[in-house]
Amino acid sequence: MKPQEKLFAYGAEQLTFGELGALLIRTGCKGKSARQISEDLTPLIHKNKNSITPMLFAGIRGLGKAKISVLCAALELGHRLYGNKNTKLIVNPKDVWLLMRDEVQKKKEYFVVFYLNTRNQMIQKEVVSIGSLNTSIAHPREVFEPAVRHHAGQIILAHNHPSGDPMPSHEDRETTKRLVQAGEILGIEVVDHVVVTKDGFLSMREKQML
Repeated sequence: MKPQEKLFAYGAEQLTFGELGALLIRTGCKGKSARQISEDLTPLIHKNKNSITPMLFAGIRGLGKAKISVLCAALELGHRLYGNKNTKLIVNPKDVWLLMRDEVQKKKEYFVVFYLNTRNQMIQKEVVSIGSLNTSIAHPREVFEPAVRHHAGQIILAHNHPSGDPMPSHEDRETTKRLVQAGEILGIEVVDHVVVTKDGFLSMREKQML
């Protein structure tokens, strides 16, 4: 579903950061859609959210003065409306790992879901299931019922591996695939599935396992 169609079907709250940016950018360039450009900009915007200037976007392929002006204006409006809210932002897998410091100490697998709004702000963190020493199973109903209740626009899945090896198992991949499909039906994006250990983490999105 295209961002504009999703906007009218579900409302702006259900659009991801990338989709909202695509609506502002409107058109892409050779080899890149507006959404791809927007998603590429997401880390840059979050890193510099308190100092957005036109020069931040200068030289980025696909962005001219008109598009940069629209982006700067929209981000400044958002900052004025929400800049003073003390809300945890999750913008990369390391943020998830740091928020899972309690779970990585556990001897069983804890399956955790981070419920986010469309600004990547955490609404709620919930443990949806606890498995055995090396098995954790999460049913779509357990994952998405809180998402609907919290009006989450997107979610991040995470679980610990007590073994210390962050490589996802076959079951991890199948569970993720099932949850991504369920999210597509509900219009709630599964942004990532992060496997964490005491010493590090693995992002299934970064490894193109999503």
